[in-house]
Amino acid sequence: MQARPHPGAPAKLTPSQKRLIPDFLWHGPEAYGFRGEVWTCPRVARVLEEELSVRYSRSQVARILKALGWTPQIPITRAIQRDEAAIEQWAGRDWPLLKRRALDEGRTLVFVDESGFYLLPGKVRTYGPEGLTPVIYEWQTRDHLSVMGGLTLDGRILTLVRQQALTGLDTVAFLEHMGREIGGPVQVVWDRSPIHRRAEVGEFQEAVGEEALAVEFLPAYAPDLNPVEWLWRHLKQEEMKNLTGLDLEELHEELHLALGRIRRKARLLPTFFKGAGLAM
Repeated sequence: MQARPHPGAPAKLTPSQKRLIPDFLWHGPEAYGFRGEVWTCPRVARVLEEELSVRYSRSQVARILKALGWTPQIPITRAIQRDEAAIEQWAGRDWPLLKRRALDEGRTLVFVDESGFYLLPGKVRTYGPEGLTPVIYEWQTRDHLSVMGGLTLDGRILTLVRQQALTGLDTVAFLEHMGREIGGPVQVVWDRSPIHRRAEVGEFQEAVGEEALAVEFLPAYAPDLNPVEWLWRHLKQEEMKNLTGLDLEELHEELHLALGRIRRKARLLPTFFKGAGLAM
């Protein structure tokens, strides 16, 4: 009698579930409460357990990532999984409709995003005497500030700063702060970061009601579609370039001063929306 091949254990994840994994990871480790922007197999395993309720060993996670085309490498700034057609459609069709609807409903439209500001300086080119390379002394640490920011069409900048990774409760705190500052119905535009999808955030949205707070999600893998991303770039590459802070308190003060300078430069706001490809 011919032996039958052993079928093996059934797969824990369906093909459609596996296709969700790159989108989870694209939001970065800090969105899941980890410290520092580095993905490791144990960290990915925890994300899979949280998002999809499955448990994998480190070696199993490595095989899954390899099958998805994710390998250990220097980070890139744009994902190959981007749906460029969907992104173009959102900027060209959905965004004008969203803007018109917010105007008709009397809502203040606010783009929201998060970023990290490190004690390690963001180094850029600077002039110096020929043959004498400028030296910047820095603290060799990954300590940083986690910042949630909001940007309105009329140029208001709202921020929440923490010395640890942001959580769903921080998202709620930011939404409460935003509500107090704006004082009226709000239309939030943000990505599908896990800290935007925590249970406490959903409970807060339900409590205040859609009349006070409406939410729109950006297309996946499109951080550059958010004007706040361009605000972060300007802060790091212009206002705070080559800056070394002695501690997080000093870094927080420098961030506060840099945001103050930007608020006084009305000409910058259109450049953030232009960089995102969105007509104001």
